[in-house]
Amino acid sequence: MIKINLNHMKNLSFALLLGVALLSSCKKDKSTDTTPETPIHPITAQSKSYVNQLFDFNPAPGQFDNTGIGDTVAAKGTLNNDQGLVSLGAWGGYIVVGFDHTVLNVPYKEDFIVYGNAFSSFAEPGVIWVMQDTNNNGKPDDTWYELTGSAQYKDGYTRNYSVTYTRPKCDTCSVPWKDNKGKTGVVQTNIFHTQPYFPIGLKGDSYTLSGTLLPSSNINDDDPSYITSAAFDYGYGDNTAGGDKVDIDNAIDAKGNKVSLKGIDFIKVQTGILYNMGWLGEQSTEFGGAADLSMLKN
Repeated sequence: MIKINLNHMKNLSFALLLGVALLSSCKKDKSTDTTPETPIHPITAQSKSYVNQLFDFNPAPGQFDNTGIGDTVAAKGTLNNDQGLVSLGAWGGYIVVGFDHTVLNVPYKEDFIVYGNAFSSFAEPGVIWVMQDTNNNGKPDDTWYELTGSAQYKDGYTRNYSVTYTRPKCDTCSVPWKDNKGKTGVVQTNIFHTQPYFPIGLKGDSYTLSGTLLPSSNINDDDPSYITSAAFDYGYGDNTAGGDKVDIDNAIDAKGNKVSLKGIDFIKVQTGILYNMGWLGEQSTEFGGAADLSMLKN
């Protein structure tokens, strides 16, 4: 007959359980170690307050396309200062620029400023998107997040919107468009700007732009001789005189859910309203530069 020492068995069982727990813990630790965190590019003595890299400029058709304030030279002129000016054209036109450091998300504070040329009673709001350099390659090829503003819950605010612009039959003809809701229209030419409104550098006969559509309800053209376009309360580029300060905490993902970002490295500003303002031409956001508020001297 074999005698069993119960105390010995209890000790053995405890040792086995402890071993399994330690092994499991090691595996978790190893897994955690291999999960990369979003890198932070720190501010150095050489860092600039302003965006200093142009990555993309893709204007929609408009009255300033193919002119000195609607080309790549003008887009480059928005770097390293707050006095540049480039037109993004009709709805969907955009510019992508980057900082030489990560703009940190400071709790309960606005983090960076976007410059435009808005003035009293006339705004041309643009949607602002942000991106982290998650893969740490210095390029804006990760995920864009929209910064929401005060128009988010207004009638006419539409996410996942797109417009296809088609090359017109003649260089000076209005540019036809069709959106993903089945609506059609034109970017109307006017007598003040007689050059082609469709980008002359584009090889194809059409192209599609996608993003978020902002409501046009702030535009008042009841008197065609005096058209106004009131600013939204907050959250957009080319919205208020002197520039628009924005908060990274307002970022949302593709499903509209809030996201928590430690900071951002790239921004995209995109014309937000699709509207023909008669003799004034299309509603078109202008971009004049952007800066990290934490580095600006008061």
